[in-house]
Amino acid sequence: MIFPAIDLMDGGCVRLFKGDFNQRTDYELSPVEMATKFADAGAEWIHVVDLDGAQSGRAEQAPLIIEIAQQTGLKIQTGGGIRELSQIQTLLNGGVERVVIGSLAISNPEMIKYWMSELGPERIVLALDVMIGDDGVPRPAIRGWTEESDKTLWHVIESYLPSGLKNILVTDIARDGVLEGSNVELYKKIRKKHPKLDLITSGGVGSLKDVKALKKIKPAGIIIGKALYEGKFDVKQAIAC
Repeated sequence: MIFPAIDLMDGGCVRLFKGDFNQRTDYELSPVEMATKFADAGAEWIHVVDLDGAQSGRAEQAPLIIEIAQQTGLKIQTGGGIRELSQIQTLLNGGVERVVIGSLAISNPEMIKYWMSELGPERIVLALDVMIGDDGVPRPAIRGWTEESDKTLWHVIESYLPSGLKNILVTDIARDGVLEGSNVELYKKIRKKHPKLDLITSGGVGSLKDVKALKKIKPAGIIIGKALYEGKFDVKQAIAC
């Protein structure tokens, strides 16, 4: 399943380089227009990130995200700035399919497990953005990708399994926005260790060759952002390849 990505700032579509807010590219189409374009090309899902919310912790773009859901009919998973159960309920009630939880999954796991029990684990996606250390071990990043957690990716995943964990989204930060290929070997390890989890990959896709390499490991989803915006290929080609 191809998940075209829409990153929101100031009500518009942007892309960041390796998550750096100082390396930002703005795009002309409005978020609703961009989502409609993706839907017309055959997308069923889109991945929407509220970057303003990620900076402020206040889920700034919730009304716009709900508008996208209601106007396009696409299934939406979204994250950025979500700190309260009420924020999630507002999004779900507005037509969003599921929410993406990032750093809170590391810093406050008991609260996230409670949300999973209240909403159902299928409504939550754990976004685990990892740094690969010199020892080759992936560790989730925290505080806006500025610090490594002392926990490994494997420890975090295993700690959530008793709570019914279903969806994980894993990004190798070093690959994000650089269009030089995904960390396929990391995703293979995840699929081997946890074949029952729905793995969504993110970061690094720059060509249809990269998409094909990911499809071979049969993830639940492949998030593609910059390559689509830069015209490397389109959604229809990604779905068909």
